[in-house]
Amino acid sequence: MTRRHILVPFGTRPEVIKLAPVVHALRAAGHRVTAVDTGQHQDAAMSGDVQRSLGLVPDLRLPKPNGLGGLVTAALGVLAGTPADLVMALGDTHTVPAYALAARNAGIPFAHLEAGLRSFNARSAEEVNRRVAAATAQLHFAPTARSAAFLTAEGVPGDRIFVVGNPVVDTLREKGVTPVAPTARTGVLVTAHRASNVDDPSRLARLVDVVGRLAAIGPVRFPVHPRTRARLHEHGLHDRLAALPGVTCEDPLPYDDLLAALARARVVVTDSGGLQEEAAYLGVPVVVLRRSTPRWEGVETGATVLTGITSDDEADRAVAAAHRLSSPGELARVAALPCPYGDGHTGSRVAAVLADPALEPLLALDEPDHTDGTLPWDTRTPAAVV
Repeated sequence: MTRRHILVPFGTRPEVIKLAPVVHALRAAGHRVTAVDTGQHQDAAMSGDVQRSLGLVPDLRLPKPNGLGGLVTAALGVLAGTPADLVMALGDTHTVPAYALAARNAGIPFAHLEAGLRSFNARSAEEVNRRVAAATAQLHFAPTARSAAFLTAEGVPGDRIFVVGNPVVDTLREKGVTPVAPTARTGVLVTAHRASNVDDPSRLARLVDVVGRLAAIGPVRFPVHPRTRARLHEHGLHDRLAALPGVTCEDPLPYDDLLAALARARVVVTDSGGLQEEAAYLGVPVVVLRRSTPRWEGVETGATVLTGITSDDEADRAVAAAHRLSSPGELARVAALPCPYGDGHTGSRVAAVLADPALEPLLALDEPDHTDGTLPWDTRTPAAVV
């Protein structure tokens, strides 16, 4: 068994939630972990509180960076002072490409957890971050067979891909979170924070309208993300939202409270990625306020419906989908579906993979040798000549 020194950066609440069980499993298996808070979220409710509640206390806590460039500069500094054997980052925030590129610069192998998610949205910054991770990683820890298949289709060798599940399920299982019977659920949970939705005044206005119309299903809870709250004030929509009957707007909820609200909801309407996974574990249907998602497993089962809010027609479809999914028949059907995102043992699988001495060739960053005339590509399916 090989014990490694693994540097694990994180900067947002979802990263903390998903990385906490993995870090615990790595340490339990004898690996040394240096946990780094990259400073992306300074708000206590968005990051600090959940760090304490999940026991992921950073060994290094960095100040808030000045954009992606600041993240990269800080990452270079961290790796210069921390001679780790491996850097492992999760997901698709700017922390991921910053530490992937810094690791490559330092000659340290990089592993990507939650690898292979693809929304196929060329305008998505998260999609770019995921593809940078794929291009720089020596190890790809994919949550599902579908995400592994996307990596294979992009040319990632199969021996570098490990299907391990999504660690958010580890967190939910360890917390003892359990589903609520469909007949005991009520109302709608709403979250929205993506720049594509809340930074555009017309889409933000449609979001407010959608929230008001969802109250016909039952009481609406809307924990308002700091970014969303700022845009509501900026565009003169905050008072209009606050005055909607049947709608409760509140500050971001502590993670345990958010899970409880999700479990009790008939349907969740969101543009969040992580909530799609947590909802699947709890058997709660989801309306995603986006035209695409990197989490296709829920769409395949019909538990997740994609609808943007780029037009009034799309907003109408979002409301209609929420009504349909919150019907008794759909609630019972979705509640009976198995969670497609994992079984709650991702952390132990990752720790076991990294402990395998046979992993060494995959971690090598050696210069290839083609001086014997061999070619590194397959020319059987050439691109079209134009």
